[in-house]
Amino acid sequence: MSALTRLSAAELRTRIAAKELSPVDLAEAVLARAEALQPVLNCFITLVPEQARTAARKAEDAVMRGEPLGLLHGIPFAAKDLVNTAGVRTTFGSLLHADTVPKEDAVSAARLKQAGAILFGKTTTPEFGHKALTDAPLFGRTRNAWSAAHTSGGSSGGAAVAVAAGIGPIGIATDGGGSTRIPAAANGMVGLKQSNGVIPHSQVADAFGNYTYVTPMTRTVMDTALMLQAMAGPHPSDPWSIGVAPQDYLTAARAEGDLKGKRILYSATLGNSVVARDVRAAFERALVRLGDLGAELVELTEVLPDMEPVWKVINHTTWRARFDEMIRRDGNRLSPSLVRQVAMAADWSGADYQRAMFQRSDLFRMVQRWFETADYLVTPTLSRTALSIEQDLFEPIEIDGVEVGELRRNWFPYTMPFNITGHPALSLSCGYDGQGLPIGLQIVGRFRDEASVLRAAALYEASEAWLDRWPDLP
Repeated sequence: MSALTRLSAAELRTRIAAKELSPVDLAEAVLARAEALQPVLNCFITLVPEQARTAARKAEDAVMRGEPLGLLHGIPFAAKDLVNTAGVRTTFGSLLHADTVPKEDAVSAARLKQAGAILFGKTTTPEFGHKALTDAPLFGRTRNAWSAAHTSGGSSGGAAVAVAAGIGPIGIATDGGGSTRIPAAANGMVGLKQSNGVIPHSQVADAFGNYTYVTPMTRTVMDTALMLQAMAGPHPSDPWSIGVAPQDYLTAARAEGDLKGKRILYSATLGNSVVARDVRAAFERALVRLGDLGAELVELTEVLPDMEPVWKVINHTTWRARFDEMIRRDGNRLSPSLVRQVAMAADWSGADYQRAMFQRSDLFRMVQRWFETADYLVTPTLSRTALSIEQDLFEPIEIDGVEVGELRRNWFPYTMPFNITGHPALSLSCGYDGQGLPIGLQIVGRFRDEASVLRAAALYEASEAWLDRWPDLP
């Protein structure tokens, strides 16, 4: 691995600004590593080396001329292939969009570019981001950065793997039920799902009922803060974003001070039935660490309603509205798992959808009550580490050798509720299991208080040494 590709975006921007590092040299290191590891990891659908080189030369010229530099000047980034990028094909992981080239950037991509970041590729996603495993007829399967035998998670699997493998320091991901936090946890990365409207979502079809988010994917909490600072702020395309001013995320992400006076609710299960022994042990160690930082720890005793059926009604009816006609026309070219899930929505009525939205409101108010007396909720991110790369979406999963039931309800029940409520939720590494696979810790905060979540995450991150570990890759 090149020494350059081990550096965080925060370190890279400092060196570039000081003229100690050439954006051209950095781009070449990233492109070389992407080319070398793509056959091993399969985490990109598209690479744009010449575009990246051209942008890097312009970035270097600006540095040498002493021009004002953006927050991410000269930093390479990749974007999940659900996120529109002007002039660069955006496939949505689908054979039907294999040659689609948007004319405009999504707001998130445009803002990273405005901050000086350089697009070098598009990362893999299951078709239209429809599941927590990253494979599709268009490109095949993306493996975990730490193990060829295990899944990358999904749906932002390519984004997480590219950062975990030290290809590029940052990436744009998306999260509709955990799609950023799941692969972040499975690959030992930092994955933030911010509150509704903090980063505008300019592509979502139902902007008012939205439960999906365009998100940062990074290796460090400070790099997440940098991406959030660059992408946040109101935009007329997203009604949730209007009037929402960015916070000072960079100051928040400095590991300064402690958590004295902060009250943390915690739950190892959040209503889930089974948690892997290694996950529970790592979670309990993390709680001790948070207590050492001064936080008051209080176990959450209130039972969270089973949100998987509510999420499924909202999500699958949305998909039916978006994809039913496409399936009728070209269903034989689409992922069978997507087709099957859309078919599930045929039995649900408009009243069923509206009742699910009522339950969404009830859950939001429940979580709001928790935060009247607490500053954070802490849970595992996943009930176990990465699943087998052969795992099927509809087959049951195993935890500690015991079959526990279907994947969505039993692997990531911790992530879905906060897509529904909109509260910020961040996953970061809290250890490794007996096979050396990463384990994730989820920190949930008050609505639109991303700064507080970043602060707690940064303090925890600095108290551990997990960032010293890298996957064993060429």
